[in-house]
Amino acid sequence: MPLSAHAKSTYRALLRELPRRSLSAPTTTPLHHRIREAYRATAEKKPGGEIDAEELLLRRVQEAEQFAVYARAQRTYAMLVERYNPGSAMDEEERIRLTARRVGLDLPVEAEKEGM
Repeated sequence: MPLSAHAKSTYRALLRELPRRSLSAPTTTPLHHRIREAYRATAEKKPGGEIDAEELLLRRVQEAEQFAVYARAQRTYAMLVERYNPGSAMDEEERIRLTARRVGLDLPVEAEKEGM
């Protein structure tokens, strides 16, 4: 695959791994701008030899690939934690109530204090 096509596919992979934005929010974030500027700066040829510019582009593309893989792994990790540990977002009372129900008990309804 030519290096420019490889760079484009890596750029798209990075954008896919960024958090999703709502439709009402602006479509580009500062992170999008930063990634786009990094790709533009790398794409511009620097004087000093064609070999050095291609080598620099290859290194940047490899770094971007590694970051995309890392971001994908982090997204998968967060999804798995949410799926297999759903109690992490619950408050303590709800967690205790659900734990009691798992072992076949129902907690008594607590009377509310009048002073509150």
